[in-house]
Parts: sequence; structure tokens; C-alpha cells
Amino acid sequence: MRWPDDEPVTSLLSRFRVDLLLLLVAASWGSTYLVAKELVTPASVVALLAVRMLLAAAVMAIVVAARRKRVTAAELRVGVILGVLLAAVFAFETFGIAHTSATNAGLIISLTMVFTPILESVMSKRRLPGAFFVAALIAVVGVALLAGNGALRAPSLGDLLILVAAIVRAVHVTSMQKLSTGRPMDSLHLTTVQLATCAVLFCATSMFYGDSVPLYVAQLDLAGGALFLYLVLVCTVFAFFVQTWAVRRTSPSRVSLLLGTEPIWAAIVGITLAHDAIGAAGYVGIALILAGTAWGRSVEQKHSLLARAGDGADILPQWAPGEQRSFQTMTRQTSATTSGSTSPPV
Repeated sequence: MRWPDDEPVTSLLSRFRVDLLLLLVAASWGSTYLVAKELVTPASVVALLAVRMLLAAAVMAIVVAARRKRVTAAELRVGVILGVLLAAVFAFETFGIAHTSATNAGLIISLTMVFTPILESVMSKRRLPGAFFVAALIAVVGVALLAGNGALRAPSLGDLLILVAAIVRAVHVTSMQKLSTGRPMDSLHLTTVQLATCAVLFCATSMFYGDSVPLYVAQLDLAGGALFLYLVLVCTVFAFFVQTWAVRRTSPSRVSLLLGTEPIWAAIVGITLAHDAIGAAGYVGIALILAGTAWGRSVEQKHSLLARAGDGADILPQWAPGEQRSFQTMTRQTSATTSGSTSPPV
């Protein structure tokens, strides 16, 4: 026997479960900067990324094979192009993490939310509202305060590398939309091809630069191995499938909103667990970054909705039936990125 109000309660519990899982993904992404910092040195960046991408690509390839659905030539071509860009995101981001704090890395990379709309507006020749640039300026001032901790000094090498990673990630997200618009694309196939491309590039590079893959793996102890598996299975593979599952049960904007809390989690993890030394000016910078990126994203989303309504068209990529329609959040995943983000985080 069902009571009249059973349905609303069931719906509320289902929504709570979706929100909780998305928040877990955001929190795991926020923790990737500290995890990666524990696992990496400047000499082992490429080897770490090679092993991470190999494992992640292997897991995703098993899932693709189990579905018995072939990767199309278009998915392969687009995936390889995007994979090269994603590899650049991972490289800049992980080298940056090796030279800066987990807190700085997690917050500076969030500037992707500012750079992406600017790049999209240039490509589409659509002007952004003035309020967006005010929000962007607030975020940039926040980065300056955080990087200098209140002093007028040049940012560290690590902070600059993370900043470059944020710019390249914006290029990756924008290119993803540009290359996939109007074409049926399976998001699982695209992700697998991108990870495989990254694995090939990093494995090849590791033969000439830094620690070799066998040496890096041999140096991992039990704790390091556990952290590495967390980076691959939780922050990359689990994150992707939660996004794909959640977007079918809630709105893309809600997915974006919840995953957008990642910088907050990065700050919490960096301050409480990594014990990053941050002065009063640094905390003001953190607040400005979070406020500026959140406001900028809100302004841009409203602007995009009005623009689409005016055009009478849907400018989002045409994913294959049953697939998620917005792949932008995936790119903070795999970056740890993805890191794989946004893209998967580091």
C-alpha cells in the first residue's frame, strides 16, 4: 500500500542521493591536488601521469569493450585532438603542483571558469556582459593576493604553471564543444580515446625525461599505491560515471553548480590537511577567487541561456542517445587532473 505523499518523499530522496554523489565527486577533485603533491616530484611528473593515464584508459577501455559498441572514426579523430590538449593540461597542472601548494593549485585552476567564457565569446563573436568582466577582475585580484600572500611580488613558478593549465583547459573545453557540435558523439568513447592518447604521449616522453615508469612504480610504497589508486579509480573513473549517471537524473546546470564547489573543497583540504601557510591577505584572496568565479559563472550562464533563446537553437553538442549533453565538467577530471576536470582534475 502506497501513501499519497510517498512519491514526493521518494523523489526528494532520489535528488538527495544524486546531489550527495556529485558533491563527493567535487570533494574528490578538490583533494586531488594534495594527493598529487604527495605522489609527485619534478622528476617524476611524467612517469606519474603515464601510469595514471595507462590505468585509467585501461579501465575505461574494458567498459567500452563490454558495451560492444565500436568507436567511430569521428570519435577517434576528435578524441586524439582533444587528448593532445588534455595532455598539455595535465602536464602544466602537475608540474605546477610540484612547485606550489595544494591550496594555490586548486584555486588558481578554477580560473578556467573565467577563461572559458572569454574564449568562447571571442570564437562566437558574442560580447559578454560587463558584469562578467567585473567578476573576472575580482577573481584575478584574488589570485594575486593568494599568490603573493599580501605582498607585491611575482608569483611562483608553480602558480604560473597552474595559470597556464587553466588557460589550456579553457582551450580544451572550447575545442571540445567546437569539434563535437552537430555530431553524434559517445562521451565514454571520447573520454577513453583522450585518456589513451595521454597515456601514449606520457609513456613516450617518460623514455627521455625524468624518472622511468618502472622506477616510479618501484618507488611507490603501500601508502603511495593506495593514494595512486584513489587518484585513478575515484577521482577519474568514478567521477566520470557519476557525472554520466547524474546528468540523466537532474539538470546539467545543477550538475555544474555542485561540481563547481571543487575549489571550495580544494581550499578546505589544503588548509586543514596539508596545513598550507596562508596569511590574512591569502584568505581574502581565496574569498575573492571563490566569489569572482561563482559570480562570473552565474552571469555567463544567464547570458548563454538568453543568447540561445534568442537564436532559437541549442548550441550544446549532440551526444549519442542516452549520453550526457554537457561534457565540460569532465575536463577537470582527468586532469589531475583531472584531472579527468571541467576536465578531470589532476
